[in-house]
Amino acid sequence: MHSRGFAILALFLVQLLYGLNYTFAKVIMNGSFVKPFALTLLRVGGAAVLFWLFSLVMPSEKIERKDYLRFLVAAIFGVFINMLLFLKGVELTTPIHAASIVTITPVIILILSALILNEKITALKVFGVVLAFSGAIVLTFYGKSLRAGDNVFLGNVLVFINAISYSIYIILIKQLTTKYHPFTFIKWLFLFGFVMVLPFGYNELQNIEWSSFTPFISFSVIFVVVGATFGTYLLNPMALKKLKASTVGVFIYLQPVLAGLFAIIMGEDAIDTVKIIAMALIFSGVYLVSIKPKKSI
Repeated sequence: MHSRGFAILALFLVQLLYGLNYTFAKVIMNGSFVKPFALTLLRVGGAAVLFWLFSLVMPSEKIERKDYLRFLVAAIFGVFINMLLFLKGVELTTPIHAASIVTITPVIILILSALILNEKITALKVFGVVLAFSGAIVLTFYGKSLRAGDNVFLGNVLVFINAISYSIYIILIKQLTTKYHPFTFIKWLFLFGFVMVLPFGYNELQNIEWSSFTPFISFSVIFVVVGATFGTYLLNPMALKKLKASTVGVFIYLQPVLAGLFAIIMGEDAIDTVKIIAMALIFSGVYLVSIKPKKSI
């Protein structure tokens, strides 16, 4: 049995791995070593192999035939749309922008829960939604990048659509995660996802000049596949089993902070007034959305 302390450590490591991923992925793509769709294919394919190998030592579970369709639909939103648009967005925007927009995920999940699962939304949460989306709009329209080749507006929009897609995926897997062990679900998710991203990344994968890789680029690619994909999907279920959803939601604040610090150290991003204002709006909004309403006595 894992302790609460281990769960918190696992959750912190997930945010750290995701936070570092923005800069490593951007260095790989902006250096023209690997294009976004090829990196997505490497990421999904590499993680799929690792999860299927890992599943050999895990207890096998019988899957109901009807649930394979659910796995497929979850893979469309959780891997196919989510990961393709995420890396393409990161290529075009800055690490701080991308990480800040991703923190809106709990807000989108709240809205989708109200629309799909008929969950009630309080006036405070509505205000939180408005604040968070205001921050995203400020970042998207007024944000700047250090790199001349970036298209911050388009990159931010793609990362935002990725956040919506990931939120739909979270809603879809609510029932599946209670029914099956996370590994049973994740190995199928990545297998279906790999088949879907293959046509998009295959040509870009063939154009990779492996001989041009420096040791740092090779390490960065391994990090994106093993650390930011396999590692995060491995640690997340461990954390979710022991911690409340509200606790998990608070940890998402760490992502832009860790991503920003690492990106600034690596010279891939810089902080400015627009980013500070936008992040303050997003953080405030996500905080208001994550507050649990007090029960009336």
